[in-house]
Amino acid sequence: MEEVLTPKEMAAADALADNEPALIEAAGRAVARAICRRITPCRTLVLAGPGNNGADGRVAARHLAQAGWPVRVRGIGEVSTDEVARAELVVDAVFGAGLSRDVAETVADLLRAARRLVAVDVPSGLDGNTGAVRGYAARAEFTVTFFRRKPGHLLFPGRGLCGKVILADIGLPASVLETIGAKTWRNGPWLWSLPARAATGHKYASGDVTVLSGTLGGAARLACAAARRCGAGMVTLAAETPMILPEAGLILRTDPLAALIADARRRVWVCGPGLGLDQAGAKLAALIAAGKTVLADADALTACAGAPEKLRGVAVISPHTGEFTKVFGGIGDDKLGAARAAAAATGAVCVLKGADTVIAAPDGRAAINDNAPPWLATGGSGDVLAGIIAALLAQGMEPFEAAAAGVWLHGAAAELIGPGLIAEDLPDKLPRVMLK
Repeated sequence: MEEVLTPKEMAAADALADNEPALIEAAGRAVARAICRRITPCRTLVLAGPGNNGADGRVAARHLAQAGWPVRVRGIGEVSTDEVARAELVVDAVFGAGLSRDVAETVADLLRAARRLVAVDVPSGLDGNTGAVRGYAARAEFTVTFFRRKPGHLLFPGRGLCGKVILADIGLPASVLETIGAKTWRNGPWLWSLPARAATGHKYASGDVTVLSGTLGGAARLACAAARRCGAGMVTLAAETPMILPEAGLILRTDPLAALIADARRRVWVCGPGLGLDQAGAKLAALIAAGKTVLADADALTACAGAPEKLRGVAVISPHTGEFTKVFGGIGDDKLGAARAAAAATGAVCVLKGADTVIAAPDGRAAINDNAPPWLATGGSGDVLAGIIAALLAQGMEPFEAAAAGVWLHGAAAELIGPGLIAEDLPDKLPRVMLK
């Protein structure tokens, strides 16, 4: 299930195993094996801190020495920056994921001096809870962690500092997770299942999505295209004025909103993309009052600036950082915590978008997404995401699962396209990634 454990939860898992020496031995051996598989033997310096992270490093040094590596172990108070700089490889075993204070400048200087660095658990200075840097953290070539990833491995800036994350089995049984009750996961198909169509189903059985449009319908049409490609049986663009639609299968309705709301088949709505601030607030309120399943994005979120209570009754909100800040205030260093707080405040699943999108449910569940390539950051891609999630909602997925699946499919489609992506490319790639 790819659970993600906070440092406190990982400590609880270690305690449940009740065999700390065996865990340290297994962890150190895993670090040494990972190094031997990826790096040719060279002059190696293990920087060992005072806690379990340092103990893991010392065990790794012993296994490297047994494999014929020239290796030395130094505590942080008994080594100079010159000695660090002379090493061909530095194993950073100073501080683990549970660090709760900024690293001292003397330690930062040692880490800066490393020419090539491998990290044990996390690069020292990285907050395992949030991915924030506490003072300074060096960029690792790869990081070896144990049993389950921590949030800091998946959230930026931490994710960018860890290099490749190698998850090592150290003998902890998966059964300890039941006692811990973890509520965070790495997002992926192990967390949700896409809806399957019945052999005798019809278009309305596959769900109906209505997307509200403003005068300029580009953003809304992107959401519509994505909803159609992700399996919604009927997709309607609701606009106040007629417009030319190049898509033959897309339905345009210019009826008053009240008339469209009265149609019970129109259960799922996308409100916000390209809608305009002059309309978004009132139309969002009308949809909520009618008990519709609503995804609120873009202008619908900005219309609720400083008033998150206006979003109560919405199923999913999908803000980028700027929109989130307008509605809820600054995110700070704890993106995961901020998304959870927003979900709890509104009763909606919060999709806090970015390179490390967080999907948080009002009940405390959360998923961190890590499959989005950098070229996905382009105008209109968020409108496509809104349509994907709406289609999955229309097909009966619960809001948390629909949002998590939508975010992953969005990233997978972008990865398939590659650099040079524009938002219009995404819908056509969705059928392929839905087969994975």
